Amino acid sequence: MAARAPGDALLPLREMPALRIERGERQAFSDAVIEEAPIALLYNGVSHAVMMATPADLEDYALGYSLSEGIVEDPGELRYVEALDTGMGIVVEMLLPQARFDRLHERRRAGVGASGCGLCGVESLQAAMRPAPPVPWGQRSSADAIAQGVRALAGAQDLNRRSGGVHAAGYVHDGGILVREDVGRHNALDKLVGALRRGDRGTGFLVLSSRASYELVHKAACAGIGIVVAISAPTTLAIDLAQSSGITLVAFARGEQMNVYTHADRIA
Repeated sequence: MAARAPGDALLPLREMPALRIERGERQAFSDAVIEEAPIALLYNGVSHAVMMATPADLEDYALGYSLSEGIVEDPGELRYVEALDTGMGIVVEMLLPQARFDRLHERRRAGVGASGCGLCGVESLQAAMRPAPPVPWGQRSSADAIAQGVRALAGAQDLNRRSGGVHAAGYVHDGGILVREDVGRHNALDKLVGALRRGDRGTGFLVLSSRASYELVHKAACAGIGIVVAISAPTTLAIDLAQSSGITLVAFARGEQMNVYTHADRIA
């Protein structure tokens, strides 16, 4: 296992021995398996969360996670230091301005966990259901463009094609599609958000290889993305949040068919 920076030619795959059984025939073979590792996120030397993720595009992940969780509001507030492979997992070191770090420390004292952690108590429930910012109305698309975007995402999932079982988040824009992959759908979107904030891709829409959950819609709202397309089902909370934040939520987008659950007038 090794920490992989953006652009690293090494793919986070490992050859693992397996036995294929088909119609009574047995054959030993080597299978390309996606890597999964505990990723410890440290701010100013203090551990904040440990997430299970694919050890690739970690600088994008660090920035996207920090933005999505409200730890920073601007990329300039975060300095990525390094990712260290400890043998048991990967430690990602980041630096925050003191005011941001103090606010994060107060959140932790209040018992507010990171997304994906177990939450308990009224205060934690309120934090888990934090409101999403309204999304500008400027983004529009067509049903044809969405269908093409779903196909483009499938074609750009290199890790999934090699190993299977990998989620992807893609941003479809005039220049093509920007994709990040991970074993976790939330991680894939955090990586994509981090990559997007490093450069202007113009207006576009988000395509997810998974279902549309509350947290994924929330992350999209925080990133200012007005159209979210999922190939699988939405949840009730995701639909409610999309409606209130001004996001057009499309789900079950397969082939030329799709269901539009909120703000359908964005889709031509």
